[in-house]
Amino acid sequence: MGLRIKNHPILGRDLRKDMVSIEVDGKVIPAYEGEPIAAALTASHIKVLRKTKKRKEPRGIFCARGICTDCVMTVNGTPNIRTCVTLVEKSMKIETQEGLGKWREKPKQAKKKI
Repeated sequence: MGLRIKNHPILGRDLRKDMVSIEVDGKVIPAYEGEPIAAALTASHIKVLRKTKKRKEPRGIFCARGICTDCVMTVNGTPNIRTCVTLVEKSMKIETQEGLGKWREKPKQAKKKI
């Protein structure tokens, strides 16, 4: 928790209060509800957020504004979530993304007979 800024010279004092748990690649880590996912990961010393499609190279936070896609991860089963602008919610399940990520298949619907 030592990487969080407690008293920012411009933004002021840290007012976050509600600590929750999120799961990252099967490991439970603490996070503040409402902070960016990438901030919670950084505070827990997690720097690799995805691996590139072709060369499997690690990527982490780059722009921190939601413009690039270096911080995308699979969140609650949905790939390509920009973690620098997506806020922590209680009990999130987050996974390091490989390449473009894998979409869950939608359940097959029964065909209606007429």
